[in-house]
Amino acid sequence: MKRLTLIIGMLCTVCLQTEAQYVSEVWVSDQGNGTYRNPVLHADYSDPDVCAAGDDFYMTASSFGCTPGLPILHSKDLVNWRIINYALKELEPKEFYNSTRHGKGVWAPSIRYHKGEFYIYWGDPDFGIFMVKTKDPAGEWEKPVLVKAGKGMIDPAPLWDEDGQVYLVHAWAGSRSKMNSIVVVCGMNAEGTQVIGNPVLVYDGNDGVNHTVEGPKLYKRNGYYYIFAPAGGVATGWQLVLRSRNIYGPYESKIVMEQGKTNINGPHQGAWVDTGKGESWFVHFQDKAMYGRVIHLNPMAWVNDWPVIGADKDGDGCGEPVTVYRKPDVGGTYPVETPAESDEFNTRRLGLQWEWHANYQDTFGFTSDLGFVRIYGHVLSENFVNFWEVSNLLLQKFPAERFTATAKLKVSAKMDGQQSGLIVMGWDYSYIGVEKVGELFVLKQAVCKDAEQNTPETIVRLAEIPASRIYEAGLYPNYEREIYLRVKVEKGGVCRFSYSLDGKQYTVAGSPFTARQGKWIGAKVGLFSTAPYGKERGWVDADWFHVEK
Repeated sequence: MKRLTLIIGMLCTVCLQTEAQYVSEVWVSDQGNGTYRNPVLHADYSDPDVCAAGDDFYMTASSFGCTPGLPILHSKDLVNWRIINYALKELEPKEFYNSTRHGKGVWAPSIRYHKGEFYIYWGDPDFGIFMVKTKDPAGEWEKPVLVKAGKGMIDPAPLWDEDGQVYLVHAWAGSRSKMNSIVVVCGMNAEGTQVIGNPVLVYDGNDGVNHTVEGPKLYKRNGYYYIFAPAGGVATGWQLVLRSRNIYGPYESKIVMEQGKTNINGPHQGAWVDTGKGESWFVHFQDKAMYGRVIHLNPMAWVNDWPVIGADKDGDGCGEPVTVYRKPDVGGTYPVETPAESDEFNTRRLGLQWEWHANYQDTFGFTSDLGFVRIYGHVLSENFVNFWEVSNLLLQKFPAERFTATAKLKVSAKMDGQQSGLIVMGWDYSYIGVEKVGELFVLKQAVCKDAEQNTPETIVRLAEIPASRIYEAGLYPNYEREIYLRVKVEKGGVCRFSYSLDGKQYTVAGSPFTARQGKWIGAKVGLFSTAPYGKERGWVDADWFHVEK
């Protein structure tokens, strides 16, 4: 029996329908006894930033070329998070992002609350620094503004100073600008919509110590300007903090968190946020390969106007990340909840866990009031090699180290070669699906290594399955096949596929596959449908998608 998804109105002045309270079966941080365990989100909310607005906390994260973009998550206690919205319906320039652009798009955003409005700034390394804002984070966000055009500018963060001046800090992507490991500050107009003046170099990480400094966040406290910036690389680095009495420096530097003796690699890049009770906390990521950059929460103390993040066991002013810790004091206790994972596809709105691999276009497919979501076949290119080109993959993040994802599907095909199924997508990918071949459907597994390098798929035929139904439909009869497809993901990202014709008894299908992250994103799981070049498009109707233990 389907688990119904409730719809509620929440937040601010706009009554927006959002997913009801959801509790994952596979990863919950809140231990129910006043403590939490890290990561608070075992999912790829890469390069997180958080702001406080009253008693509410809002998080956003990198979304790269996936849409909708700039996820908006809400929490009352920094431990239990719900995804409530996206700030970007589509990426701009629209024509460019209507096709797959792996690793491009939204890089390392910052979110701020200023005078009743929420602002998000992000760098697109190919086009410049953008900003989008709203008065209601759960409602409509305004059209993005290009704050400064150019290549290579990434990781921007604003600061509204007490004297009315507005500043922006950002870093540089060596892949576009051929320079990196530097941090610059520039002025902005009062509205925060345009950079004014030239950037000023305030920190050079080409010092033989703090290489790959990037991801800066700009703050002010007790007369000091602070720039929180990770250094040392995504998977192996540390958290650096710079401080100065002058916005343009010179800045002192200090490492305030590193891996130490823990097994939490590269703890850095995130957000300092204070609770209403005066506690300081730091939200950051840990790179976990195929699982993406998962989210940690660490306590933060101030010693001699320097932050100390995590547990400073030896008193040297540099902390280590915690694994289990008391929850933040926010003046109350709130229910356990997590971002949604399962979806019954019973409403006109997709669950907020889903993203496409490019700007959504009507031809990708449709939600409905009919109890399913439909995905139409992506017409493969004439020189098709692998799924790196497929834009209408409907995917969500891996939610835990171990989980099982099962989908109930009805595949419809008229032409040979039309196929649909369940996919684990990344630089390497594998899927299990059914393809129409003559009067039958063929169940097959595809595996592709190094998809970005134009490596062809390896295909294994697993079984022949009769159609569930054949009926006349225009020029060609339509062949239907109802099927249940499942992938069980084990620790280390090992994926084992299976299928069922009745939803009760599952048969293991194909070989184990080890998931691999994509380009700047973790591996994702979801649904696909494709059609050969020059052929009509089939489709798949997904009745539900369940994520369980």
